[in-house]
Amino acid sequence: MSLSGPAKEKSPARRSGLVSVVLVNYKGADDTITCLRAFDDVDWPADNLELIVVENASGDDSAQRIRDAVPSAKVVESPSNGGFTAGCNLGVANASGEFVAFINNDARPHRDWVKAAIEVLERDRSIACVASKVLDWDGDKVDYVDGSLTWYGMGYKREVERPDSPDYNQPKDVLFATGAAMFLRADVFTEVGGFDERFFMFYEDVDFGWRLNLLGHRVRYVPSSIAYHRHHATIEKFGQYRETYLLERNALMSMYKNYSDETLAKVFPAAMALSVRRSLARGGDDATVLDLQRSAGGDEQEKQEVSKLSLTGPYAIDYFVEQLPSLQQDRAKLQNDRKRSDSELMPLFRQAMEPAFGDPAYLAAYRALVEAFDIEAAFSQRRRVVVVTGDPLGVKMAGPAIRAWEIAKALSVEHDVVLATMGRCAVEPKGFEAKSVSGRDLRQLEKWADVVIFQGLLLSIHPWLRRSEKVLVADIYDPFHLEVLEQERDKSEAARNQTLAACVNALNVQLKRGDFFLCASPKQRDLWMGQLAGLGRVNPATYDSDETLERLIGVVPFGVNDVPPVHNRKVIKGVVKGIGADDSVILWGGGIYNWFDPLTLIRAVDKLRRRRPDVRLFFLGLKHPNPDVPEMRMSVRARDLSDQLGLTGKHVFFNEDWVSYEDRQNYLLEADIGVSCHLDHVETAYSFRTRILDYLWAGLPIVTTDGDSFGDLVSKEGLGVAVPPEDVEALEAALFRLLDDADFREHCRKKVAEVAPSFTWPNVLKPLLDFCRTPRRAPDLSIDGLLLDVGKGSAFVEQYRPSMAQNVELARTYLREGGVREVVVRAWGRISRVLRERAGGRR
Repeated sequence: MSLSGPAKEKSPARRSGLVSVVLVNYKGADDTITCLRAFDDVDWPADNLELIVVENASGDDSAQRIRDAVPSAKVVESPSNGGFTAGCNLGVANASGEFVAFINNDARPHRDWVKAAIEVLERDRSIACVASKVLDWDGDKVDYVDGSLTWYGMGYKREVERPDSPDYNQPKDVLFATGAAMFLRADVFTEVGGFDERFFMFYEDVDFGWRLNLLGHRVRYVPSSIAYHRHHATIEKFGQYRETYLLERNALMSMYKNYSDETLAKVFPAAMALSVRRSLARGGDDATVLDLQRSAGGDEQEKQEVSKLSLTGPYAIDYFVEQLPSLQQDRAKLQNDRKRSDSELMPLFRQAMEPAFGDPAYLAAYRALVEAFDIEAAFSQRRRVVVVTGDPLGVKMAGPAIRAWEIAKALSVEHDVVLATMGRCAVEPKGFEAKSVSGRDLRQLEKWADVVIFQGLLLSIHPWLRRSEKVLVADIYDPFHLEVLEQERDKSEAARNQTLAACVNALNVQLKRGDFFLCASPKQRDLWMGQLAGLGRVNPATYDSDETLERLIGVVPFGVNDVPPVHNRKVIKGVVKGIGADDSVILWGGGIYNWFDPLTLIRAVDKLRRRRPDVRLFFLGLKHPNPDVPEMRMSVRARDLSDQLGLTGKHVFFNEDWVSYEDRQNYLLEADIGVSCHLDHVETAYSFRTRILDYLWAGLPIVTTDGDSFGDLVSKEGLGVAVPPEDVEALEAALFRLLDDADFREHCRKKVAEVAPSFTWPNVLKPLLDFCRTPRRAPDLSIDGLLLDVGKGSAFVEQYRPSMAQNVELARTYLREGGVREVVVRAWGRISRVLRERAGGRR
């Protein structure tokens, strides 16, 4: 795995912001010159671009021709042809850039090839490698838009030769980039050992990307970083045998180094047997050899090469054995340093069970080996997942629906996913199914699913789900039993107690039945851990299974899109009456609920307008997209106060509608500051302000009230200013400083850009993605498939009993969702339970 040969030479000092582009030339000066000249049109500063050509001992005048044609390029002459691997390593050893890029000499860059890749690398430090989108020379057909890997170690491109399509324009994590066009952090390339020079060529990019992923780095496909490839034959003459031999041996070496002990023991014997069978299928058939020999004409040397095709497998295995001592050393180091398991990476293999060869004898052997070694069980891990939300799904979505949508989207990369809403569904997503469901539909989905992920009151509305033997994941990111303390403040004490009892009971039902739980912050996890412990869920079975209890409850915050926002239409400045194109906009990025404090903010703006007449406060949305959510008291008070101070339509603006999820970036990108203010009460301590994530996504400096997890983050990371609750003077001073001090504002923006990647959906959803790869019933709820009754009823309130009015409303819900039969079943269940309780026992 360590660099060998010329690449061991000490690299020059790296220059920040410099991109070193490495091309390897072997008897292809014309192509190399064409590629180099294309960089004249690339949108990247010339003084931050270093072009390096490794002349790989072509034995002709290539080096001088390249120097004459492109004097700005640095030509490094290798004393021998060490293949693509040694050539690239030598290029990096002579590069000065913070970033290195590889591009085939028979390729050319798009104008944005460099810029699009470096933007991603600078934005997210977890990404070590950018995989460019590679098209054919005319830009019509696909060369690379994803990397796939078979279980027997052979990388391939499933989409090659397909027409280019918008379907290939979604950024995503991949197992490996193509060596034809890719970018890396130079320090990471050197740290992990560069390309393995034993490979010479073929699969060196597969092996390298696999290694990066194992060591905890991400390889990111960036479709806006485009290159075009001419597709010359890699080995022009006597090449069929040699190419096949390199592919076979390199696949074996890559497998041996990168698989875990357990996976390697399962697959390696079968992979070697398949290598021999492929060789026989390619060259052992007399008719095939005869056809190939006829195509060779009178060239006896080429005929001999054709005859060797049946020996590629044995020769590949022999080479592997010859290299085994050094491979063992590299494998030991890599396995010791690995950060990610095989199960985490297998989804990036895409279709690992692809046979890759159509010969009948080969396919028969393939099937026999897969069955004998039980290989499919290790690589086919797609689950059937249902994600359920009570919120409507449409163009305009609130937090719970957005969260369910992103969960479904992320899981659909690896699993078959249905996103179900108990409300209206007006979306048609790609990659998963979304639909509105009733009680009958939900029963069918439960039968189909392996895992059910849900929010809110699902188990209370559909108590039959508590008896399901499927894996249930409860998303308890919203502690709504604390919200209602403030939300119901205007109601009678009896009504408040009844609402609280219903909420606590609904949560306890989830906590007693869930197999895995999601919360939004470490502080929230402490809250839920206490409630779980009170219900008996922290017990010897769950503790002995995992002493950290991370397999019981994981921290999964709200996330942000990992694709940066793009402004595509004007929505506030110069559009909203009273807001000019040059005004300073403070954005309140969501609804106004009773636990928020818009009143202090409006008073602060009233003071601020005297120092900054250009200040404009814009409330993004008042009308909640879920019709069941009533208008909040605080929303009315905010508008009344703004009217009383004469600010409405002049310095304070209320967007009466709700901005669509796909349009919110336009509002965010026209704002100068993102603001979030809340009152000082218990809900604040355990809340997670999702609107602040949008500010991070859009790069906005933030002003917020301290006392919650985000207030602490803003202060700690320097993302803006956190102020005490209900402090008008401190809030006005913070807003003024950010608007008036350009250097401070830019400093905050820079810090926001550094922190934002840690909150992208792929990052925050990792505990859930890991769980769904190997889902299991909670150890305390499953003994031989039977559920255990843990806990002694509610730890907080007496058993909840709905009122007569609530019973009538429940009956209407059951009738609407499941028909008369559902009402009868529910009623009989209620009567049976009452009779059992009166008899003094349980079933």
